[in-house]
Formats: sequence, C-alpha cells, structure tokens
Amino acid sequence: MCNIVTERYIHCIEKLKERNEIKSLRQFAISVDYHPQNMNDIMKGKRDVTIDLLKNTIEVYQINPSYIFSGIGSPFNEDGIEQQSSVKNHISTERILHVPVSAYAGYTEQFHDEVFLDDLVSFSLPDYKFQHGTYRCFDIAGDSMEPSLFAGDKVVCSQVDNNNLYSSVRNNLVYVVVLDRSVVIKRVINKIRESGKFTLISDNNFYEPFDVSVNEVREIWHVEVKISPYLPSPNNIRNAFHEEMDGMKKIIDHQSRSIQTLNQTVEKLLKQHRALV
Repeated sequence: MCNIVTERYIHCIEKLKERNEIKSLRQFAISVDYHPQNMNDIMKGKRDVTIDLLKNTIEVYQINPSYIFSGIGSPFNEDGIEQQSSVKNHISTERILHVPVSAYAGYTEQFHDEVFLDDLVSFSLPDYKFQHGTYRCFDIAGDSMEPSLFAGDKVVCSQVDNNNLYSSVRNNLVYVVVLDRSVVIKRVINKIRESGKFTLISDNNFYEPFDVSVNEVREIWHVEVKISPYLPSPNNIRNAFHEEMDGMKKIIDHQSRSIQTLNQTVEKLLKQHRALV
C-alpha cells in the first residue's frame, strides 16, 4: 500500500497524461532520470516515490510541492511553466530505440516490457521530425528486400496506430511488421476490408508474397529512413574490379601457355613413339 504522497504523485502523472504532456510512462521516467521499471512499480502502488524523484519531477514538470506534501492547492504551478517548456520538451523527447537482429526473438514477446526496452541501445537523429514521436530502428537481414534494402542496412521507422490499421497502412509502402514469432520487413498491401489480412511482398522476386491475418500483427512500423554502411566510391570499385580482372587474365594467359607447352611435348612424344614403331 503506497503512502499519501505517492498517491498524489500518481495523480499528477495521470493529469500530465490527460494534458498530453507525456506520451508514455517510459518517456516520463527518462525525463526525470528514473528507471522505467521502478516507475511502473510506483504507478501500480508497489513502490513509494523517493525524494530525488519528487525533486526532479517538480523541477521538470512544475508540480506544486504544497499539493504533493500537504494536499493544498492545485497539482501544478502554472506560473513559470512557459519558461520551463523548452527544457522539458528537450528532456522528454523520445529517443530512437535500436532493435538488432539478435533481439528480434525477444522483441516479439517483450515489446511492451519497459525493462527489455530500457536495455536496448538508443540514439537520436538531427532531423526535426525525429525529435517528437515514437521511433524504432531495425536491422536488415537477408536479401528479400534487395535492391531496395541490403543486409547490414538499418531502417528508422515511425509507429503506426494499431487501433486504426485499416486507414493507417498504405499500399506498397515498406513496413516493419512484428508478428507473434518473427519480425519481417516487407511492402504491404492492405486487404483488411476484403479479407482481414495484409499481403507482404518482397522486392526480390525470388521470394513469393504471403498473407498474414491482421490478428497476427502485434506492431507495425512505417520505414522512414534507411541507414546504409559506407561503400567506396564508384571509381575505387571500378579500379578494384579492373585490377581483379587483370589478375585473372594473367593467370589464364599463364595457364594457356602451360597447356600449349604441354601439347607440344605430347606431340613430340607421339612422333618419337611412331618412329620407333
């Protein structure tokens, strides 16, 4: 059973959600420098709020200390909130979580687990659109999306609303589709109205399209940006190719001369044999 201060703290967080000042409990925990799983325990009444957490939350979100400690006044200090907004927005910006191939199996089961997500490496991109919203970065494995995407590439994706897949998923765009036991990157044809399914298509024609029921889809992410490994310039590639071809030509020429010499030796031996006979 949590104490009264913790109850008031939880009430303030719920008010922040209502005001759309926080988008997720994980984002809120990061913004006040607190472990997401511990924050989840506080919200469930399993853990009491700490003094340091109260201090950080009061500074970042302008929570009224009098309300927290004595129940006097409103939950928030409205004065000065505008001056703090730029700092708060900077702190609370959702970072991009990177989901490597090695984590795909765990991600399909734990994509809502705050502890699992907190263990993933995160990063940010300078483009303004990545400063707000929820994004994931997934690794490309295999050749099914060549020539659009190659093994070793990474894709940065925006979250698609699972409650509105019919209108959110557009035909022929590339999506990361999280299924019960796999993560796939495909072009998607939306057939929810006709059959309640998505058709997933590879850019590599070697792979056949296949359908998945919308009920199998746990998450879906729209590919926004591709990050590719650095490759040498075309001139360097051409020079390396020419050098390799020149080397192969020399080997073939040497082998041709050796075969020609061998043929001449065999002919001489045959002539000698005929002369003796």
